[in-house]
Amino acid sequence: MEMQLQPLASACHVSGQPFVEGNRVASHLVSKKTGEVVRYDLLESETGNFVADGVVACRWTQLFKVRKANENPDRALKLTAETLFITLADPTAEPTTESTRLLQFLALMLERKRVLRPKGRTADGSRNLYEHAKTKQLFEVPAGELTPEFFVQVQAQLSVLVGEPKPKASAVVVPTTTSPEANPQDTPPPTQTTGPEAAS
Repeated sequence: MEMQLQPLASACHVSGQPFVEGNRVASHLVSKKTGEVVRYDLLESETGNFVADGVVACRWTQLFKVRKANENPDRALKLTAETLFITLADPTAEPTTESTRLLQFLALMLERKRVLRPKGRTADGSRNLYEHAKTKQLFEVPAGELTPEFFVQVQAQLSVLVGEPKPKASAVVVPTTTSPEANPQDTPPPTQTTGPEAAS
C-alpha cells in the first residue's frame, strides 16, 4: 500500500465552505478509474450531494480540529497499513461498517509485523487493546468474529485500494500419451507397396 493519504482538508469538497472547530466531517477514500486513491473531505450535511468519481473503499466521520500553529498543513502521509490504521483508529473518528472491518484487519496485519502489541481487552470485552510499538499510544479496536465472509469483504475493500492481485501464470499441460489418436503426427505413414508383393 504505497499511495498518498492526503491530510484532512480545510474546506468542504462539495460546498467549498471552510471547516470550523467542531464541524462533523465525512471522509471518503475513493479509488478513481485511473487507479489513483483520493481522499475527499466534506461536511456531513453535504453527504447527500457528494458524487464519487470512482469506487468508495472506506468512509468515516470525525470532528474537525483547527491545526496547531507548528503543524505542517501540507504534510503528506504514505498510505501504508500503519498510517491508515492510525487514521481509522483515531478516537475522534466515528466508524462505519466498512472502516471497522478494515481497522480489524489492519490490526491483525500490524500485530503480525510487531508494529502493534496486543494488550488484552477492555473491561466489557467489546474492544481489543493494542499498543503502538513506536509511540506507546494505546488504540481500541472493536472485537469481531473473523469469519470467511469477513475476509472476503476485506479483500474486496483492499482490491479497491491497491488493485486486484496479479493472477499466477497457469501451468502448461503437456500430453503424456503417445497414441496415434493423441498425437497423429508421431505415427509413421503406412508403407506403400507396388508390384508383385502387393498382389500376393
